[in-house]
Amino acid sequence: MIEPLTMTTPSDREIAWTRKLDAPRDLVFETLTKPELLRRWLLGPDGWTMPVCEVDLRVGGKFRYVWQHKERGEMGMQGVYKEIVRPEKLVHTEVFDDPWYPGEARAQK
Repeated sequence: MIEPLTMTTPSDREIAWTRKLDAPRDLVFETLTKPELLRRWLLGPDGWTMPVCEVDLRVGGKFRYVWQHKERGEMGMQGVYKEIVRPEKLVHTEVFDDPWYPGEARAQK
């Protein structure tokens, strides 16, 4: 059984997502942290590929994803891992290369 995704805003600069899945915790953690698995599910609509999927899974380590679509172009995102508690918790920042959302974009540190 999969429970609905819940989102909260613990602060004005934080979003917390929670979703309960009927799957082993280790496997879910791996799907969020291993490039070969991320490339299989983190694509969105048909036609998108992920030629760049880099993960340095350690506190202070960075990740970078780049998606490409032959008609829609390219979209990149990066972040820094802030907290890792295997297999139960993964905390990271996230910023798009070219923000398409309102507000001020901040560079990753």
